[in-house]
Amino acid sequence: MEDGINEPKTEFPVRKLLKQGDVVVGYPAFGPNWYSNNLQEMQTSYSHPLTGEKITFREPTTRESIVAAAYNFAELAKPQIFDPRWLQAGRVVRTSDGVYANVPKDEQGKPITDTDTLKAMLKDTNKIKVRNGHVYLGKNDFGFAEYSTFEQGKQDCDTFAEGGLARVLEHTDGVAQNLRTIASPKHYKRGVNVANFESVKDPVVRVVGLDSVRYLYGYRLYVDGYNWYDSSDGCAFGGLSSAEGTAQKSK
Repeated sequence: MEDGINEPKTEFPVRKLLKQGDVVVGYPAFGPNWYSNNLQEMQTSYSHPLTGEKITFREPTTRESIVAAAYNFAELAKPQIFDPRWLQAGRVVRTSDGVYANVPKDEQGKPITDTDTLKAMLKDTNKIKVRNGHVYLGKNDFGFAEYSTFEQGKQDCDTFAEGGLARVLEHTDGVAQNLRTIASPKHYKRGVNVANFESVKDPVVRVVGLDSVRYLYGYRLYVDGYNWYDSSDGCAFGGLSSAEGTAQKSK
């Protein structure tokens, strides 16, 4: 080893990593940009911040995005993403019966939207009783929440975190603790506003948006289910798709 500061030789740009439990994402989040551009940037080759080895990223699940955002939320994601921009948390499929999160993709790489196929997948999930209905949690963060299990519009932090939408986005059979941390009255004194998760006749794919809204809805956490695949000006965490065995917390 030579005298002075020694760093790993890197072939590609270094990308820091944020690790929370089994979730490892690139840090900071990609963007702000169109969602498709953020996904494309994730697939670029980067170097591990500690080992220098090649790493790449993939589209995150909603759970991964939420876990990453909740980490030191007041100091990181809130001022960096939620206040000036918005978090592209991941894709959902809205149907006539409820909201599917993190659905598998077809051979063309597009989210499956056929309702018969999606309903058949629920046979391999855990069915969990929630107020006025059920949520279903499967592998790879796949899940489904019936519309009856959550409220839309303005609500307090606990109502949101205990509801089916928060549970399926965070992929938990209990209260969505990470979303509860994000939506805490310490950060959003007027609670949460859940919008654009209405029943639709034909299935639609949307990108869930999370951000701070100060004016139109008062100072609340805004949870939006309307954004198109290519909605602009957002940030997205990329899930580590390689070199996971050497990933360590870095910020």
